Amino acid sequence: MIQRTLLCLTGPDTRDFLQGLITNDVNKADQGLVYAALLTPQGKFIADFFLAAQDGGFILDVASEAAPTLAQRLSMYRLRADVQIDECPLSVSRGTGPAPVGALSDPRHPDLGWRHFTDTAQSDDTNWDALRVAHVIPETGIELTPDTYILEAGFERLNGIDFRKGCYVGQEIAARMKYKTELKKGLAQVQITGTAPVGTDITADGKAVGTLYTQSGDLGIAYLRFARATGSMEAGSAQVRHS
Repeated sequence: MIQRTLLCLTGPDTRDFLQGLITNDVNKADQGLVYAALLTPQGKFIADFFLAAQDGGFILDVASEAAPTLAQRLSMYRLRADVQIDECPLSVSRGTGPAPVGALSDPRHPDLGWRHFTDTAQSDDTNWDALRVAHVIPETGIELTPDTYILEAGFERLNGIDFRKGCYVGQEIAARMKYKTELKKGLAQVQITGTAPVGTDITADGKAVGTLYTQSGDLGIAYLRFARATGSMEAGSAQVRHS
């Protein structure tokens, strides 16, 4: 399981500060967990995270490998805003069984269960890769990389972006992809016969079609050029077909 880090953001300017930076509406955190991302000005992925309101501030639940970069970027944008950014002394629990008191529903898909921020992590034995593949849920450091455009990664379907909230960093690029272009590439579920390492190139008739990522059983997540992803494809020694 990907290790998680919790960042606590506090201070009177925190809500407005985050609202001008991230892809989703911060005010939704008053009703539950929010999924969002921080982008570059060019609209590319920096980090994805969950946002929870707590004690007048916010908790950001982020992959540990992305936490230093996220904290650094937030600090860079802080300027004169009265916002404090610290690591929280809490752990992330998650599961798909009965939710403990205080747990919050994962906003990306109902099958992804709940997340809980407590002193001790007590997650269940859910097969998260199987769930991610079943619902094409990208993961930091695997499907989500610095080259990712979040609409190609399914953030609209995963409730990770709000097109009505106003401006944020990278908003212009995301809006242009939403309203002025048709997505020709993106993450999709594929059927696999055999196995191949994460990151294996997918080809068809010798032409590049995409990249194979997380696999579970005979299914996987792949980044595809949709117009080329027809019929049988190859990923190393594995045979791949767009589901």
